[in-house]
Amino acid sequence: MKEFGSQPRRVFIVDDHPIVRQGLGQLINHEPDLKVCGEAEGVKEARASLGETEPDVVIVDLSLRDSDGLELIKDIRSKYKNLPVLVLSMHDESIYAERLLSAGANGYIMKQAAADQLLIALRRVLGGGIYVSESVGASMIERFAVSGLKQRNDPIDRLSNRELQIMNLIGRGKGTRQIADDLNLSIKTVESHRQRIKKKLNLESSPQLVQFAVNWYSSRH
Repeated sequence: MKEFGSQPRRVFIVDDHPIVRQGLGQLINHEPDLKVCGEAEGVKEARASLGETEPDVVIVDLSLRDSDGLELIKDIRSKYKNLPVLVLSMHDESIYAERLLSAGANGYIMKQAAADQLLIALRRVLGGGIYVSESVGASMIERFAVSGLKQRNDPIDRLSNRELQIMNLIGRGKGTRQIADDLNLSIKTVESHRQRIKKKLNLESSPQLVQFAVNWYSSRH
């Protein structure tokens, strides 16, 4: 076990499922060098609590009830430059990991991973490192070693981070107004993003976009 000093490192958990937060808390608090200092079910609650709890690392779920974890990651990075963020999500790592790292996350681990792997990931980012699975890490290294540029074979790769966020929410069954509320955007802005998504994916109508998004989301869960 890697020790970080006499005081346990403080972990803040952001996840909208109470059972998940409870399970993570039990796992983390069982470790002598780690302890949970706080938790939140959404972005607003997390923003209000992070300054008070002063964590050493934050675990963030990508899909939160009141917004998207990506927004919280960007917010944390702007306010707490050196605070490590580990994304723990059910979403396909091969799609999201690189995007989240680019947005400021320090690691990405899927909820299907073993408990001991989560502890490894936590200690890795606490030690100043980056954590992704071996397969994703190898894929990233290979892609940049071969060309130095991202390969755009998958049409989803054409989407910006914001467009991918909106695609994800459409796939979860949310309408334009709900998406606007979740992401603190205007309805007009969401509609503009929807139009760009349709164009990039060669979709002609809104029903086609919804069907594509639902199928895409369902195939990864």
